[in-house]
Amino acid sequence: MASSLTKDSVSTTGSEKTFFGHPRGLATLFMTEMWERFSYYGMRALLVYYLVSGGADAATGAQGGGLAMRATTATAIYSVYVSMVYLMAMPGGWFGDRVWGARKTVTVAGFVIMSGHLALALPGQAPFFAGLVLVAVGSGLLKANISTMVGHLYNGPDDPRRDGGFTVFYMGINLGAFAAPLVIGTVGKEHNWHLGFALAALGMALGLVQFLIGTKHLSPKSSLVPNPLSAEERKGVLTKVAAVVAAVAVFYGVVVAMGAYTLNWALVPLTLAGLIIPIAVLVRIKRDKDLSTTEQSKMNGYIWLFVAAAVFWMIYDQGGSTLSLFADAKTTDNVGGIHFSATWYQSLNPLFVMALAPVFAWLWLWLARKNQEPNTIVKFAMGLVIIGASFFVFIVPMNMAGDGKVSPMWLVSIYMIQTIGELCLSPVGLSVTTKMAPQKYASQMMGVWFLAVTAGDCFTGLLSLAGVSLDGLGIIAMEASMAAVAGLAIYMYRKNVKSLMGGVH
Repeated sequence: MASSLTKDSVSTTGSEKTFFGHPRGLATLFMTEMWERFSYYGMRALLVYYLVSGGADAATGAQGGGLAMRATTATAIYSVYVSMVYLMAMPGGWFGDRVWGARKTVTVAGFVIMSGHLALALPGQAPFFAGLVLVAVGSGLLKANISTMVGHLYNGPDDPRRDGGFTVFYMGINLGAFAAPLVIGTVGKEHNWHLGFALAALGMALGLVQFLIGTKHLSPKSSLVPNPLSAEERKGVLTKVAAVVAAVAVFYGVVVAMGAYTLNWALVPLTLAGLIIPIAVLVRIKRDKDLSTTEQSKMNGYIWLFVAAAVFWMIYDQGGSTLSLFADAKTTDNVGGIHFSATWYQSLNPLFVMALAPVFAWLWLWLARKNQEPNTIVKFAMGLVIIGASFFVFIVPMNMAGDGKVSPMWLVSIYMIQTIGELCLSPVGLSVTTKMAPQKYASQMMGVWFLAVTAGDCFTGLLSLAGVSLDGLGIIAMEASMAAVAGLAIYMYRKNVKSLMGGVH
């Protein structure tokens, strides 16, 4: 599939081969990212189901064989895992900038991710959690650097092909995310968990092969280390890392020796770290005396948007946990007599993104021509109100289900509403992050944006660890209200926030 798509999509312009009119290296990065997302979203579609699944049903022969955990524990693990993937994007970008360069970092990341999925394909808790750690670390390394290499293919930020190139690249993300739950999800959930995880490893292997074969088409800049560590800096980093690793090893060694270790000893510190680190990073940037008055003002405005984004992702990312559990337990698994796996719902978001993103792009341009396009603050407010509305809608099928099951169209509608909210907030958030970033932190601020996802997911993880069931009507209504109130608050104070943002629209 990889080779045929590349061959059919690459055309020749003069003596230079192109990929949909873009540098040929885009085909390499497109296919690498598509297969990496195929592996990531396929495994993620299985994660919560595998955690809650018990032994095989003696009466029906239905597959069990999972880790038989409570739903609250499974949701906490899922939330912490997703948050760590985005948290790792910051050190991943640092490795690309200061240690290995983007190309080598992505190569290493591919092997780490593939190893993680292979570990997940083994039975038992130990390889499972080792696999999660490897996939999270590898995804962080890859996520931060592969987009950088897309930028390297073009002649600076003013290259007219640049925006189109990123659009084609993001199509690869959504194609992989769309196919994964249909293939990996069905095989894993309905037939064999570990075969499903092995298919995820195969997906990453295909992406890695594609990358290694096509690496000659990438920009030479992708092999450079932009700001390499000096010998003294390298020694300092290694000393600090060794000290932290030793301290953690000693601490957990004592806990295990005392017989006090439980899963919460790992989950609670990670969850707290996912809440504390984003705050600490924002405070460190905000307190930097090198920032000009204008940059300080922009950071004040950005903090409003960051908190809003964290509330948004708190609800949005429950599509793979709370909504997935409802899909399996309370939603009919057939349409017109055609049965399907509950994992298929995870394909709805990328499907709606591919269908609706061009519509939204046209809508913003149409409104801009009429001088009526909403500014960034209003779009953020819209995204929050819409994501809150999705959970208000969710309350209806929750009430209807009782001891029975509801129509799949309820979840289809909820995922569509959430995607509309995403298209109002997520692309705008990426754009405004680059516009409001202080010059000193220009390359780091994209990692700061991903920390909003970390904070949102860790909040839901903390609730789960506290024993709060996220599928209760009360908590669903509370989260929906939080998002709606946050959206209305930002809208009401939009003039204040806009004044902090300077000239950023």
